[in-house]
Amino acid sequence: MRISLRPSIFLIISAFVLAATNTPAIAQRPGTARITSSFDSDWLFLKGDSPGAEKNEFTDSSWRKLDVPHDWSIEGPADEKNPTGQGGGFMPSGVGWYRKHFTVSSELRDRLVFIEFDGVMANSDVWINGFHLGNRPYGYVSFGYELTPHINFGKDNVIAVRADTSKEPASRWYTGAGIYRHVRLVIKGAVHIPEWGTFVSTPQVTAKEALIRVTTEVMNRSPNAKYISLEVDVTSANGKTIAAAGPAAQKQPLKVEPKQTATLESEIRVANPQLWNVGEGDLYRALVRIRADGKTLDDDTVSFGIREFHFDPATGFWLNGKNFKIKGACLHHDGGAFGAAVPLAVWEHRLNELRKLGVNAIRTAHNPPAPEFLALTDRMGFIVMDELFDQWTVAKNPFDYHLHFNDWSKIDVRDTVRRDRNHPSVIIYSAGNEIHDTPNAELAKNILRGLVDEFHRNDPTRPVTQGLFRPNVSHDYDNGLADLLDVVGQNYREQEILAAYRQKPTRKILGTENTHELVQWLAMRDHPEYSGQFIWSAVDYLGEAGRWPRIANNSGLLYKTGTPKPIGFQRQSWWSDKPMVYVARRVARTPLAPTDPGYNPIDERRPQVLFSDWTPKNLQPHEETVEVYSNCDEVELFLNANSLGKQIRPKDDSARTWKVNFSAGILKAVGSNGGRVVATHELHSSGTAWKLLLNVDKSAIANDWNDVAFVNAYVVDELGTVVPDAENLISFKVAGAGFIAAVDSANSNSHEPYQASQRRAYQGMCLALIKARANKGKITITATSPGLRSASMELSVSPSKGGN
Repeated sequence: MRISLRPSIFLIISAFVLAATNTPAIAQRPGTARITSSFDSDWLFLKGDSPGAEKNEFTDSSWRKLDVPHDWSIEGPADEKNPTGQGGGFMPSGVGWYRKHFTVSSELRDRLVFIEFDGVMANSDVWINGFHLGNRPYGYVSFGYELTPHINFGKDNVIAVRADTSKEPASRWYTGAGIYRHVRLVIKGAVHIPEWGTFVSTPQVTAKEALIRVTTEVMNRSPNAKYISLEVDVTSANGKTIAAAGPAAQKQPLKVEPKQTATLESEIRVANPQLWNVGEGDLYRALVRIRADGKTLDDDTVSFGIREFHFDPATGFWLNGKNFKIKGACLHHDGGAFGAAVPLAVWEHRLNELRKLGVNAIRTAHNPPAPEFLALTDRMGFIVMDELFDQWTVAKNPFDYHLHFNDWSKIDVRDTVRRDRNHPSVIIYSAGNEIHDTPNAELAKNILRGLVDEFHRNDPTRPVTQGLFRPNVSHDYDNGLADLLDVVGQNYREQEILAAYRQKPTRKILGTENTHELVQWLAMRDHPEYSGQFIWSAVDYLGEAGRWPRIANNSGLLYKTGTPKPIGFQRQSWWSDKPMVYVARRVARTPLAPTDPGYNPIDERRPQVLFSDWTPKNLQPHEETVEVYSNCDEVELFLNANSLGKQIRPKDDSARTWKVNFSAGILKAVGSNGGRVVATHELHSSGTAWKLLLNVDKSAIANDWNDVAFVNAYVVDELGTVVPDAENLISFKVAGAGFIAAVDSANSNSHEPYQASQRRAYQGMCLALIKARANKGKITITATSPGLRSASMELSVSPSKGGN
């Protein structure tokens, strides 16, 4: 056990920890050293500025009562005149105030009280009982404050938060507004582990044995020196203790003087470890206890995974001794109809759909994600690139992060890395995306050198990359900037990064942002040195929309409803090992001039459109271009049971294409391997819209903020085929133990409100997102539309999952 001492730091910042159930008054629970309580419920909210709202005596009785996470911007309305502009999806911005009344038991007056915010958008100021605790400009970072000196124990206390997004434009995509992530209250003793003070790493890993290194900081805020010892238990996912290191690992208790912080390190060996892997999120927990005089003074629980990974210049990425490609996708932080306040079930739904397409990695574009998102990627076994910034000192928008970079960037790196370094899914950090400082080489190198050092100082176990922006223009490969990175990352221009490797074969290379084009996939497939790529993008996202009336970007493998697009199945044919076949129609778009109604520059860069139907607008005889995406050795295409011929798999993985004379009926593709049929897909021509059809992604949901059911409503003909041009207005009604949390469709031009009970169908379908409002019971969902037969279905409410 190694021990070091350093001066205490009293800036207490937040960590993601397991939250207990809310209680009206925070009080000690038997047998606990630390009290962690969810602080999400019963906030009061006011949209707009309100001078004096930080004061306890301020009258807030007319404010709206709600729970956080809460994104008030997603409530709309979208408006072409909103100052967020196309980058922010034309959604509203401004000032929002939050206040919360709470009581801390007088029995806890000898304890320390902290509040932790997982994220507030943006430029937040926080007060406790009228005392200003601080400001945090970057909306994507977690932070917190100590409340102890200002708490009225046993009496009413008021937390006030002012969040300000009024200066716009400030982002290239939708940010949301308000307290859009979880909040906790944490109570500790004077001798405690500071937040993010425990770091678990796995420096030696084999199939037979793993070395677990636990580094823990202990802060002494008491007036007296303390003799402390450290206990660590390592438990499996089912809670069974499999290894431990107790006080006997120390020759004697460690003396920690007042206002000092001790760093203790314990090493534990685990036999036959279950390795964390892609698709296999095997996790362990380190239970860390600080002991003195026979008592536990503080405890911390850290989830972690045992794995070994590295990047090799010649062969790319390795995980647990296996060499494979990182097949990644870039993901923005909004959840469609939920805006920035995203229930975890939305991410789980999206990640499941992406996994089916062959995606094994996520880049958090272009900011740190919510901490529970990383806990989810841990459990699901997704690789993650954890990205920090979209700009340094050179602006992309007048009011973006460049205004705060010099003062806050290293603090934000430190806090984010310390928060995220125990997540096994995180295998690389990114210092920035398409940074515009790089034409000034000396400025950029000085900044990057400082950022990389800050990453390594707080986490020496992971490499750092950056999404380089046109590096041949700014000479990043020649002036030394690229080689400050542990792994060289570049957006697009695959042949440039391959040339950079040939120029210097010691470079480890990775595609940080790439298009859907075949040529980019081949650049990775055919070059072992190319570690992987991150497709732009995983899911359609709000903002970066181009011209009004568009409010969202359509670059995803999935629609913002979480449904795969036809282009997603092309990716599946390249990335998935499971036999598959998929049929689509490719149709040329009619180009528009900038003065034409409906013109959007984003659309004009995509001259062709894919449709997954066999109901073109022109039902008269004509020729259709049919593409079949498949990883099968052979595909045969049929129209109404008549074979249109077979095609073998092209060596370059291009789509198999047929020119088909249209005739209504069934278009069917059959994929075979070794002469055996292994996959089929068919498209049916639709008739007249006749009824509604509902399906849901799960049969039961919990009464938990993070749980939600996706109920898709389809407009179908008499035989159940979706009518692709149907735009019927569909109304949803819910009875029983649930409610409609939001509605949505895949239409990026729609300005319909998300918090509503009706939505117009787009391409024959729309979505209702359902939550539970009770701990048991049934939820009945009914969908109606004038002139169509209605549809109903039922969900069960399962026991709450608990926590955040």
